[in-house]
Amino acid sequence: MKKIPIDQLQNKTNKNLHIKTFNADDVRKNHNSSHAHRDDHYVFFLLTNGSGTLQVDTRDIVLVKEQIFYILPSQVHSRIQTDHAEGWFLAVDVSLIPAYSREIFEQGADLQSPRTLTTYELMQYTDLLRILHSSFIQRKVDKYYLPVIHSLAQSFLAMAASTFSLAENTDNRHSRSAELVHQFKKMLTANICTIKSPAVYASKLNVSSGYLNEILKKTTGSTVSYWIQQEMVTEAKRLLHYSDADVKQISLELGYTNFSYFCRLFRRSSGMSPLKFREIHRK
Repeated sequence: MKKIPIDQLQNKTNKNLHIKTFNADDVRKNHNSSHAHRDDHYVFFLLTNGSGTLQVDTRDIVLVKEQIFYILPSQVHSRIQTDHAEGWFLAVDVSLIPAYSREIFEQGADLQSPRTLTTYELMQYTDLLRILHSSFIQRKVDKYYLPVIHSLAQSFLAMAASTFSLAENTDNRHSRSAELVHQFKKMLTANICTIKSPAVYASKLNVSSGYLNEILKKTTGSTVSYWIQQEMVTEAKRLLHYSDADVKQISLELGYTNFSYFCRLFRRSSGMSPLKFREIHRK
């Protein structure tokens, strides 16, 4: 079974972040390195010129100049492909992401679309990234090196969280409900292959099943069971698209010994069978 590779930040740096610029020549050199993979960290792109495309969890994303975009840990994605892109790449370890920023970044795929920056915002971002990049490269002998680059990175993260936040969610962003939803989604991502029961998630979060369901419906509009099924189907789609495992292997990997039941769940959510999904998305 071909596994989806995981790109680990520790293989690039021991500083918990990595920053670099890229241009059209860099992208052309990496044209053959577009293999799909997961990261164990967050990835941010900011395009200052040109345009590019990449695929995230089977969804095609188009970025144009003056846009910012991010990829979450565990999401399967390709490398950006274009002959004309210029901009910034920033990889950040999960440990450096403040809780308030993670609440924004992990709220849902509806937020995870490229955001176009105003002239002022673009100037603020690029000025900050230039300082971060310069400090990352040149201040390594400074005893304050790590606090400086980490503080600069967290300033960037706060700006990005502001860019991607929704105004109507401002009042609830730091509430107990928002924190519970965040904990549930984090737990769900980590345990989707082994835990499918809403009651077990509620127990692990030290709340009743009814209360967890009520909070999820109020905050996200959907039930606990819905989110469990969505996470399962999302992971199944990743495996169908990016791995060579057959459908029965994927069913077992996701914790479903009843193959027919897995196929029914997938069809109910996606409107097609697992094999049909693979056929369409591998054309």
